[in-house]
Amino acid sequence: MSWLPIIVLAALVFGLAVVLLKLPRSLWMLFGSALLFGLALAAILAAVGYRALDGADADTDESPAATPLEALEARVAEEPGDAAAWQELGFTRYGRGEFGAAATAYREATALEPDTAVLWSAYGEALVMDSKRDPLPPEALAAFRRAIALDPADPRARYFLAVKRDLDGDHQGAIAAWLELLEDTPPGAPWEADLARTIEQVATINKLEVAPRLERAQAARSVPAATGAGLTATGAIPGPNAAQLAAASQMPPGEQRQMAEGMVASLEQKLVADPSNLDGWVMLMRSRVTLGQPDRARKALSDAVAANPSAAARLRAEAEALGIR
Repeated sequence: MSWLPIIVLAALVFGLAVVLLKLPRSLWMLFGSALLFGLALAAILAAVGYRALDGADADTDESPAATPLEALEARVAEEPGDAAAWQELGFTRYGRGEFGAAATAYREATALEPDTAVLWSAYGEALVMDSKRDPLPPEALAAFRRAIALDPADPRARYFLAVKRDLDGDHQGAIAAWLELLEDTPPGAPWEADLARTIEQVATINKLEVAPRLERAQAARSVPAATGAGLTATGAIPGPNAAQLAAASQMPPGEQRQMAEGMVASLEQKLVADPSNLDGWVMLMRSRVTLGQPDRARKALSDAVAANPSAAARLRAEAEALGIR
């Protein structure tokens, strides 16, 4: 699949950061890579087949509708206690480059669900992006540490805490932490290639030998043939055609998120009607992982096993391959 629209947007913000924040060169790649944790939404479109772009599940109602942002603003106004709504608003604001507003939304979400790690790490990332001077503000660092305390596996918090090490001059420690993160990264995760590239560039800048360690880390994360063979989670997902890519590339990040959520909701409805569709359950789990919703991914696994007890072993193997614990 093509990451060009996302990479172009990330590169634009990244370039501005280099100029405006005057980040040291050792952080340039780190900063650009970190953006992909928030901007790599296109993966979800592949996970559910891009069928929405063909109109297969399109809504035929042509009546005027509120924009995704307007709908979310209305939702949090009507239900200010809905943490999921604040999370969606934060993601949408982030995608629009409104990082301060994104941080505000995520702060509301953390207040409502203080024990959800992904909200804290998203809040920290928004604070990093909104900072005009400090590449890792104290409040952001505190958010990442809170996320790690709640979920030691949170990839975004682990990434930025390694950035902290690099900022402090502990380049070896930073690289070691990123290598551990790479080992734990599910195959096909949106940040996989950029994380490896970050490790290589920081090592090159600081004249450190990393190639053998990087190779070992990548080998360690490969799913063994005995357990990974035939798994939907680790197999190739059919990608979009050129027309579908063109359509997706024209959508603002907030609308990409809205479309992705709609596709996942449609998939959930289909699974209600046909709970025996094992591949559908795996796609739902993978989609939730890509959207940064580990709790919903675990619920999808639970629902899948409940509906298909005879396939519990396979479903749990699929979930493990996706990093769902």
